Amino acid sequence: MPAPSDPTDPVSTQLSSFASSDDVARSDGVLRASNGAPVDTLTASMTAGKHNGSKNISGPIVLQDFTLLDHMAHFDHERIPERVVHAKGAGAFGYFEVTTDFGASVCKADFLQKVGTKTPVAVRFSTVGGESGSADTARDPRGFSIKFYTQEGNWDLVANNTPIFFMRDPFMFPSFIHTQKRNPATHLKDPNMFWDWISLRPESVHQVSVLFSDRGTPNGYRHMNGYGSHTFKNVNAQGEPCYVKYHFKTDQGISNLPADVAGKLAGDDPDYATRDLYNAIGKGEYPSWTMYLQVMTYEQAVEVEFHPFDVTKIWPHSEFPLHEVGRFVLNRNPKDYFTEVEQLAFSPSHMVPGVEPSPDKMLQARLFSYPDAHRHRLGPNYLQIPVNRPIVETALNDYHRDGFMQTVGGNGAPNYFPNSYQGPQPQESKAPTWHRDSISGQVERIDTGDEDNYSQCRAFFRMLSPEEQGRLTDNIAGHLSGAQSFIRKRAIEMFSLVDPEYGQAVESKIEAMSPPDDTLDVHVAELNPPRDIPPAEGPSNTRPCCPYGYIARL
Repeated sequence: MPAPSDPTDPVSTQLSSFASSDDVARSDGVLRASNGAPVDTLTASMTAGKHNGSKNISGPIVLQDFTLLDHMAHFDHERIPERVVHAKGAGAFGYFEVTTDFGASVCKADFLQKVGTKTPVAVRFSTVGGESGSADTARDPRGFSIKFYTQEGNWDLVANNTPIFFMRDPFMFPSFIHTQKRNPATHLKDPNMFWDWISLRPESVHQVSVLFSDRGTPNGYRHMNGYGSHTFKNVNAQGEPCYVKYHFKTDQGISNLPADVAGKLAGDDPDYATRDLYNAIGKGEYPSWTMYLQVMTYEQAVEVEFHPFDVTKIWPHSEFPLHEVGRFVLNRNPKDYFTEVEQLAFSPSHMVPGVEPSPDKMLQARLFSYPDAHRHRLGPNYLQIPVNRPIVETALNDYHRDGFMQTVGGNGAPNYFPNSYQGPQPQESKAPTWHRDSISGQVERIDTGDEDNYSQCRAFFRMLSPEEQGRLTDNIAGHLSGAQSFIRKRAIEMFSLVDPEYGQAVESKIEAMSPPDDTLDVHVAELNPPRDIPPAEGPSNTRPCCPYGYIARL
């Protein structure tokens, strides 16, 4: 049953708003097939044979009923693969406006050079681990991705609502995500998988502590911050480089849901955050976020006590303060969710001059993984989809050709480079397009799992009030209690290395819990018709074969 809502809010009145829109006024109102031909019916398929009056007895449907086949075949192909992570989300559109000249001092990107410059943006918020139909209020990090449609191309900042992440080496990302998904045998979420991996990789303890704190269940998307998380390199107009972290602070104020409220909403209104965002924009209550930068010089990067490219670490604000750059506002809802949000594709590798990657291992891997996933999900020409296409007049002036859903083509231009026939040429510049860094050393594999996993998490835990610490340990105990005892023990030891009181609180709360009662007091109807049910047999000890001789592995 749909969640109860205000019958006058923008979500509830969307269809009536469409009925009175200019789109309807401009249309001739004629239903048409996919080839543009007018359609005479969508209720009666074409059949052969005699029709006997009101009984309407007729023969089989005929193959020549193109209207039926067209309608059914497209329905059969409506779904595309959902995102492996961040499958459930909401999106909106608006603008970014430069509010200070600080951005220009560290970055040569054209859209940052003048105060007051406005740049169109598309934003998608999401949960991470759940499927497309999962609850918006689940305890989960939130995706927070922004596409800036600049005159130098699209810049995608693929961010989260936390400034850190679970790991620092991308090798572990697939396994970690598997633990957040469903057990491949039971097809159920499995706390053993979750806590087994977490407790074996203690670099995750900082992010796990943030996740199970109040911040793990934000009150919708409008009341949470966004963080680029990774360290990036910025280069200014003078060719001077620095390292930066991006922050987007909500102008609506931080608000989080109590765990019990988030759980109730997961059942009563699983689309709570999506509904809240759509209604706010529809009412003209346009949400906004202020963008800040933290800046670290190359010299500081050598001297700091922590690894500046470690995404499990923050940069302390006392050493690296926030500098305001601008603000983005969301003022338009998507006209069609699938077209403008489901097909919206972000990648950290989509950069513009002045924005470059740092040696952050996780960032380096994402530069490849995101566009690779889009090519699988949307096809090799996903950047030709209107919501992803750059606004630059000569966008897609390239030597890419063909592939599924090619809609641009080369307009007769040569499809090879170099050529003598006026094909697009690389931009000539006296200054190098990319900043040059010197690198020396050996190529080798280094396991970073033991690089100071606890100090920053310790500072986070001790920063919390006693009430916040209580809710954090309540949330962890409730989830960890579902894991096997040896995994619980290892996780508690990990929390104790952060702070002895942390581990003790989790342990004592688990010990105080009563065994869960999984029985439901519901009525079961008598068998109809009545019958005797013989005892069921268990699996055979023999190894059965399928009709083709394949031996089942039981």
